[in-house]
Amino acid sequence: MKFISWNVNGLRACEGKGFSDAFRELDADFFCLQETKMQEGQLDLKYEGYTSYWNYAEKKGYSGTAIFTRNTPLSVTYGMGIEEHDHEGRIITLEMETFYLITVYTPNSQDGLRRLEYRMKWEDDFLAYIRQLDKKKPVIICGDLNVAHEEIDLKNPKTNRKNAGFTDEERNKMTVMLENGFTDTFRYFYPEQKEIYSWWSYRFKAREKNAGWRIDYFIVSDRLRERLEGAKIHTEIFGSDHCPVELTMKD
Repeated sequence: MKFISWNVNGLRACEGKGFSDAFRELDADFFCLQETKMQEGQLDLKYEGYTSYWNYAEKKGYSGTAIFTRNTPLSVTYGMGIEEHDHEGRIITLEMETFYLITVYTPNSQDGLRRLEYRMKWEDDFLAYIRQLDKKKPVIICGDLNVAHEEIDLKNPKTNRKNAGFTDEERNKMTVMLENGFTDTFRYFYPEQKEIYSWWSYRFKAREKNAGWRIDYFIVSDRLRERLEGAKIHTEIFGSDHCPVELTMKD
């Protein structure tokens, strides 16, 4: 069973840069997107054998998530059921037979950390949400979590220490999540792997220099570890400022 997650930074723009080719080449059972930046009806993307689910932000050209799946879910929910968080199209949850799959686009704390306080509230509420689901079935969470957890997860940790995505507060929230029964699958397979990232700024030729951050994840309930087969970061695929990340699991 193969899962892909990709922050496409505008699906219409990404489609013009080879999204459909990458979609077919990656050949996933579940293909999760973040930052689609679309409203309903703006792009008609259909792939044979897949059903798609979309969560659009109320604000045009902003945020948004989607999941393409070959497997019919038992149920689909949008958001986490909290009014304060559910206007930006950031979460889709599929209930499958033996697990929940969540695609999530975590809010960025933004320049000057002006949204850090809101981000902390989101983190607490999201952890409560996934823990409730985890009581029923194991959970697979994927997406752009907008945090590089450890110094190994970005090129320049010292100069980014107080910047959005690498504050102590954001990193601590990730630690708390992982201490509450969840596993960062890439680090499970590659605990010491350096200089592999999933996002690069469009500025300063960052991707060319591989001055990046690993902020896109597959996080799973600890009890799914025995089903894990592999994790990859597809740095060879372009089309966005992020690249796709992958998880493979036993059925």
